[in-house]
Amino acid sequence: MKPVRLPASATLALPRWAMFALALLYILPGLIGREPWKNDDAASFGVMWTMAHGAWQDWLWPNIAGMAMPEEGPLAFWLGALSIKLFGPVLGDVLGARVVTVFIFLLGALSLWYTTFNLGRRPEAQPLKLAFGGQPEPDDFGRTLADAALLIYLGCLGLLQHSHETTAEPLLTALLALTLYRSVRYMERPSMRNAALIGLALGLMTLTRGWVPPAALLVALFICTRFLAMPAVRALSHLLLSLLVAAVVTLPWVVPALLTQPYGQSPLAAWVAWNGTQVALPSLRALQIFLRDGVWFFWPAWPFALWAGYAWRRQSNLLHIVVPTTFVAIATVLLMLHPAPEHGQLLMLIPPLAIMAAFGLLTVQRGAINAIDWFSVMVLTLGAAVLWLFWYAQLTGWPPRLARNVLKLLPGYVPEVNWLATVVAAGATLGWFLLVHWRVSRRPSVLWRAVVLSSGGVIVIWILLMTLFLPHTNYSKSYATVAGQVAAALPPDTDCIASNAGPAQRASFAYYGKLPFSRAGERDCKLLLWQDNVRGPVRVAPPPGKWTVLWEGRRASDRSERFRLMRRLP
Repeated sequence: MKPVRLPASATLALPRWAMFALALLYILPGLIGREPWKNDDAASFGVMWTMAHGAWQDWLWPNIAGMAMPEEGPLAFWLGALSIKLFGPVLGDVLGARVVTVFIFLLGALSLWYTTFNLGRRPEAQPLKLAFGGQPEPDDFGRTLADAALLIYLGCLGLLQHSHETTAEPLLTALLALTLYRSVRYMERPSMRNAALIGLALGLMTLTRGWVPPAALLVALFICTRFLAMPAVRALSHLLLSLLVAAVVTLPWVVPALLTQPYGQSPLAAWVAWNGTQVALPSLRALQIFLRDGVWFFWPAWPFALWAGYAWRRQSNLLHIVVPTTFVAIATVLLMLHPAPEHGQLLMLIPPLAIMAAFGLLTVQRGAINAIDWFSVMVLTLGAAVLWLFWYAQLTGWPPRLARNVLKLLPGYVPEVNWLATVVAAGATLGWFLLVHWRVSRRPSVLWRAVVLSSGGVIVIWILLMTLFLPHTNYSKSYATVAGQVAAALPPDTDCIASNAGPAQRASFAYYGKLPFSRAGERDCKLLLWQDNVRGPVRVAPPPGKWTVLWEGRRASDRSERFRLMRRLP
């Protein structure tokens, strides 16, 4: 028996303009005015920037100013480099590279919405008919479920920072959502066309993050066909077609890379080797990350998703339960088998969890919904108030303890007021209070009422961080200032610099300082930019020979990392 009873009044869909505005409020803060930070974000931007301003070989062999980056795949970097080419002359290279991030996010959001919509309007997903009528129409029910899934998706804390980075992870997540959509369409109407479209999504995913995730998703699709009792021979032939199409999609990179051997080497050998390192025996670390970090990473999706699994346990052969549950299970297995799991691996669980959570909302009691709402109101309002208080303290010095706690993390930083950012932050805060007032005063019965405060509050907190505290974060995590100091210390006749700097550092120095780094083994440079950790267990000694230090420095917020610019003595 279906566990859902729902009146038509609970299926009021959000206006399209409201959903679009909410998506823009989510994605635009954190893109505008943010410098590449000292992590994979800066490294990925470095690859895109090198492609956009380099030779044709750089498009086949991803690298950062000569440092080979054979991991993952070139698709995310191609898109970023094309975005720099198109928008860089007007917006600057950093913001130009992030224009494509907006479209990647919209691809994932739309794919998730249409996946849930198609699942929600299916006959087996409809609520029980009420005794005197008044149950929702299938399309209205599907739209409301899709709105709820999208709100849950936007509210997931783990997606927040990653969706604003110029890395491969946001594209992988969007393509996973696209694969979910194409899989649902295939399960509804098995055909060669739908199988080929699945292969297209998997091929793009291969060019983004290697062949391991697409191979696992093909297994997930076959498992879905078994639960849904689809003919095995037909399913296997269709999945074989998907595999063939996915392989064909990778040929525009594979064939030129093999034939031309960019820079005298083949990037494919290193790429295949990297793919082989993505699977290992299960580890305790993977389980710890899943249980410890997943609690906040998947919030608020995971409580509703777990409840969905319990509430629909007697209908285990339904499409809207089988597909997202199988994708969650396969993504979890991939995480457990990863030798060095990071938060990027957790992202693959968010789209199917959001869909499961939307169906879990159908059966959650009003008391539980109200408890979640009040928890969101208290925690997120308190978080916003703390951010405003810290911002005021670092500007005025009162309360003195809060001011010291902020500024001691940023030695040398002089806080200033950006009035435009302050107005935007104030407007977002006012919007939050209006949203809370609407939810508390009107007590709407619509299905997505349980997650609108969670999603809205997360967006408000992000806007506050990316307006009031964006200068602080840039000062703390950017290498722009240090790169300028190195560039000023370079001798005028410099044409070659060797370095052991990491990918993020190399990208920042190449972009901000225009340092002419050499490719590994290309030639013997007289200048060396050396990165060291003075607080590490063992300091890294520079190459043999006599060196004189031309410059030494670090980021003001980092007391352990050091950089030295040295010249080789004759």
